[in-house]
Amino acid sequence: MASLRRNLLSSIYRFINSPAAPSRLHAVAPIVRYQSLYRPSVSSFNRFCSSNPGVESLDFDLADEERKRRLVNRLVYRSKQRGFLELDLVLGSWVENHIESLDEKGIRALVDVLNLENPDLWKWLTGQEQPPEPINTNPVFTEVRSKVMYNLDNFASQQTRATPGQPWVRGWDDVKKGRDSPIVGNQ
Repeated sequence: MASLRRNLLSSIYRFINSPAAPSRLHAVAPIVRYQSLYRPSVSSFNRFCSSNPGVESLDFDLADEERKRRLVNRLVYRSKQRGFLELDLVLGSWVENHIESLDEKGIRALVDVLNLENPDLWKWLTGQEQPPEPINTNPVFTEVRSKVMYNLDNFASQQTRATPGQPWVRGWDDVKKGRDSPIVGNQ
């Protein structure tokens, strides 16, 4: 309730102080300017979305320590908060461990990987599908993929893995062998 009240008061304050508000000096014929009253706040959600068009064209200034710190924090956040748990864990841990050693070219490669769609990226990392050539030659993608494939080869049971080149379609009820159960998956 307090945050709602605070937002309402700040909106009223912005409206009163905005140039779109009628001037008190022109009491006879107020001048009405047609402007949008919506002004997004500085800490808006848009700058963290992967669909943000401004992220691809970031100008990196790695000489300035404050800008470098902000860029590193933004990239770590984007890698850990993708909304796809498996990718959050894989990308988040890799970025945390390697972000400090990346130069400008490596950061651009990381941004390219972070701009990929989650389902496609997961299928490419786990070997369910072959990635396109530009992504397959991305150094960050190849390192993350080699880590994922190493972990799959050494720590995952063969029964739980997809056939190379095929999507994983088995479900949680595959062990049920009743007459009414599906052949594959949990449909």
